[in-house]
Amino acid sequence: MNQEILRTQHPSTEQTFSVLLSLTRRGARLARLLTVAHLGAWGLSSEAAAQIVGELAANASVHGRVQGRDFQLSLAVSGQRLRIEVTDTRGDSVPPGPGAVKAPEDDHAENGRGLLIVEALADHWGVAPGPVPRKTVWAEIDLVR
Repeated sequence: MNQEILRTQHPSTEQTFSVLLSLTRRGARLARLLTVAHLGAWGLSSEAAAQIVGELAANASVHGRVQGRDFQLSLAVSGQRLRIEVTDTRGDSVPPGPGAVKAPEDDHAENGRGLLIVEALADHWGVAPGPVPRKTVWAEIDLVR
């Protein structure tokens, strides 16, 4: 006797993407483009996420650079939240955390505002140390507002 088991499958709200990229301006640009492409394929808005990824990847390429090493971009959608992670191998160079980021003293400075932008666009963000020699700067965006 053949019996069929019927399963009701709910559409998955879990999506993940991870890639290693070179710690260069080109790698930072590619991180942003890949974010836009993947979020678009997942049917999600990408404006704020692309800006956050651009800032975190640029910071990694400037402050997290170690010759011959890459950085990792990870995107994960779980439920109604998008988590962005940028991991580099300069765990000894940790940026200030949420609430501790200061604007540059010189109003005409060309850099120094990346984490202020992340803080403004993300619902939550932070820095996670390790495993040695790494650190991860992460940001979360609530997809339902």
